[in-house]
Amino acid sequence: MNTMAEGKIVSVNVGAVREILYRGRPRTTAIWKEPVAERLPVLAEQVSGDHQADLTVHGGWDKAVYSYASEDYAWWSDELGETLGPGTFGENLTTAGIDLSDLRIGEQLRAGTALLEVTAPRFPCWKLGFRMGTQKFPRRFLEAARAGTYFAVVEEGDVGAGDPIASSCRPPHPVTVGLIAYLNHADRELAALLMEAVQAGLAASEWDALLAKVAGP
Repeated sequence: MNTMAEGKIVSVNVGAVREILYRGRPRTTAIWKEPVAERLPVLAEQVSGDHQADLTVHGGWDKAVYSYASEDYAWWSDELGETLGPGTFGENLTTAGIDLSDLRIGEQLRAGTALLEVTAPRFPCWKLGFRMGTQKFPRRFLEAARAGTYFAVVEEGDVGAGDPIASSCRPPHPVTVGLIAYLNHADRELAALLMEAVQAGLAASEWDALLAKVAGP
């Protein structure tokens, strides 16, 4: 898809760190997020009022904002036979009308008054399994190829439910969130190679040869 992506923010979700018991040990998580009615500032490393328990894998400049699509929630609701509401997977922004998997790494989007940049898909850990009641779920989440995306904050601003979210700058390379999510499950070395090529600004003429490796012989 070559068109610029655009949609809207269905809800803005935040949560606090809570202590849980996991395999007999006390652990912490902030995966439980709830929609808020007010507009919230989007800061350099988080949405204001949101918290993360482990900053080595969640939060920080490159994972400041996590987004998940309402269309993917509808798919999961059918798949699981239960309605999943915004924030269930721990995202800050629940969106509609925008294909998050089709966004390219490095693509910039205006969300409310904030400017965000796509950094990576979500690679779930045991905390998503705990949230969903089974440790089989993280693998199921990966295999479903509905990963959502992390954003870095290029320009701070604020967001609220109903705000538009739209692409403002789409990189010329072909590496999408969905492709990296798939390869991280199927071929992590190739996923890393593509991410390195994106960061290095690989010339357009070199991408065909590199992407041929995705399809294999």
